[in-house]
Amino acid sequence: MLVASVVGTVWSTKKDPSLEGLRLLVVRPVTTDGKDSAETMVAADTIGAGIGERVLVVFGRAARHAIGKGHDIGFQTAVVGIVDRMELEDGRSVGTVAELDRAAESDTGPASGGA
Repeated sequence: MLVASVVGTVWSTKKDPSLEGLRLLVVRPVTTDGKDSAETMVAADTIGAGIGERVLVVFGRAARHAIGKGHDIGFQTAVVGIVDRMELEDGRSVGTVAELDRAAESDTGPASGGA
């Protein structure tokens, strides 16, 4: 399983019959260092994710199970969840979309005012 950002949608009028009715998304793995991955892949969307959202992607048997067609499908990658938030070991918080990411809080924190 990996975490990825949805970066596009695939439209295909001619495809294997086992893919009929599936929505296909272009996803890019999320790296923990905050840089964009150069790799992209196509995943079947089982939950209605949108462009810009961070998602959980599974492969192989788990993907075929999520898609719901068992072994009778010519596809082995699927989106199975939308990330609400991830907390990383360095204190950063990663949100559903990049705009919700937060840097690690400084050790001193915000200055407290007194009265």
